[in-house]
Amino acid sequence: MTARALFVAGSTGTVGRAFMRLADARGVDVVGHRRPRPDRPGGADDFDLADEARLVASMTGRTTVVQLIGTMRRRFGAGDTYETSDIGTTRHLVAAAQRAGTVDHLMLLSSVGAGKPVGAYLRAKHEAERLVTGSGIPWTIFRPSSFDGDGHRPPWGMASLTRLFGLSALRPILVTELTAAILHVATTRAPLGEILEGAPLWRVVAAARSDGDAQAGEHAG
Repeated sequence: MTARALFVAGSTGTVGRAFMRLADARGVDVVGHRRPRPDRPGGADDFDLADEARLVASMTGRTTVVQLIGTMRRRFGAGDTYETSDIGTTRHLVAAAQRAGTVDHLMLLSSVGAGKPVGAYLRAKHEAERLVTGSGIPWTIFRPSSFDGDGHRPPWGMASLTRLFGLSALRPILVTELTAAILHVATTRAPLGEILEGAPLWRVVAAARSDGDAQAGEHAG
């Protein structure tokens, strides 16, 4: 299989930061895009995703695009919207991946419930999914529930209730678990053409945990 080379959009968000740390720790070839900000010096990977020429150049030679960008209502005051952050960035990434010619795997972080979208947030996630699945490039979509970790906490008792009633799709997920699962899929390029929500997502989490344990054992040996 072709060695995996990742391009990560949203590398400074909650999941993105954890993903970049884990990828670096495991020696994965990864480029993390960052949106330009006036409070930090710019670098080679700091540019607006609307800059198509630069985005295509950054993706050329990459095999995998990992889309981790999303927003919340509390960021609307800063100018973010679901249309620009969830849909618009995905549209730019898909178009650039098609032009780059080396990308053979698109990965999208979506949300539980996007398959039956109710409300503006889930409708935006659903549209982002539609852009990815209609791209002509093999894809994998993650639909986790509430995050747990790095400042995020699910509602009290949610983990216990979802386990008790077998509601695996709504079960909160540790940021570290999600990060490891995404990296596992990115580096193995599997599964393809699947939406990972509920039981399928937790199977990948388990596979990623086993993979991590195996790597830790190799390093210990």
